[in-house]
Amino acid sequence: MVQISNPPAPATPAPTRSVPTSADVARLAGVSRATVSYVLNNAGAVRISEPTRRRVREAARELGYVPHAAARSLRAGHSRMVLMPAPAFPVGPLYSQFINDLQAALGRLDYTVVQYGTVGLHDDEAARAWAELRPVAVLVPGSGLGPRGVEVLKRSGARAVVTLGPEPVEGAHALLMDHDVVGHSAGAHLFDRGRRRIGVVVPREPGLEAFSAPRLAGVRAALSGTGATVTELPLAHDEGAAARLAGRWRALGLDAVFTYNDEYAMLLMRALQDEGVRIPEETAVLGADNLMLGRLLRPRLSTVHLDLPTGRELADLVDRAVRDPAAAPEAHKVLGASVVRRESS
Repeated sequence: MVQISNPPAPATPAPTRSVPTSADVARLAGVSRATVSYVLNNAGAVRISEPTRRRVREAARELGYVPHAAARSLRAGHSRMVLMPAPAFPVGPLYSQFINDLQAALGRLDYTVVQYGTVGLHDDEAARAWAELRPVAVLVPGSGLGPRGVEVLKRSGARAVVTLGPEPVEGAHALLMDHDVVGHSAGAHLFDRGRRRIGVVVPREPGLEAFSAPRLAGVRAALSGTGATVTELPLAHDEGAAARLAGRWRALGLDAVFTYNDEYAMLLMRALQDEGVRIPEETAVLGADNLMLGRLLRPRLSTVHLDLPTGRELADLVDRAVRDPAAAPEAHKVLGASVVRRESS
């Protein structure tokens, strides 16, 4: 006889916890929902005592309550999201620190910074993808946005569009970062140190052309009419490529090199030393960005220090534009450069 057992009863799903609301916070704190909203949205126009603010924050923390961003956006008529498309080029420590400072400064102004991947997206297509998130402001590094893209973003509700690049874009605020000043400072310094046959490293990595081309042009401009020569040196960021370039260094007859930045300087300097090239006696080496690693090299690396805007300055620009979206676009030149001379040049 075959005994058939009844199938086990389905497990009872665990009860889901209800999502805490502002009304729950108000009850626990003993205040009105309006007070909860004023406190948690940092409304500075309403005077609320510090003990009440503390009580509301403690109640929200105890309940695990966070404001609903979409609901807050509906009430305000716009979001507090600042969208930053991720740059389509390799970023180094200097740019990363700048972005961190900017995010902190925007956070203090009650904005939420969201980074958006840009792989496979270009120009107007990218602008439409960004617009779908309905940001209140968009900060675009590089030159991947045109006037039509700015218009798409503004029609979607973006109150501020800010570009960070060498040229302004119609309709957008612009922080102008023309890197020819970096190359010009490098070329002038090496010429003043008596160098006349100067190589300039041009990275092979995709996406860096927007920086390497103006830096090379800046060196050429600094040396124009002096009789000094400039040799372009394409270089991938790997030890093998650096070793191959160092292996033919003496045949190139160069007495100085501007290495694009400090990271390429470290790469090439090590390879030159392995080939027995004496620095700076045979070849002066000059980097850029003034990173700590340059002070750790031997000889210590001369470098071009970049003067970038502070995160607070850019955050203030974004906030002004959000508060007054009809204002005429601002354009500011924000990149300066100066040489820090150490032992390598």
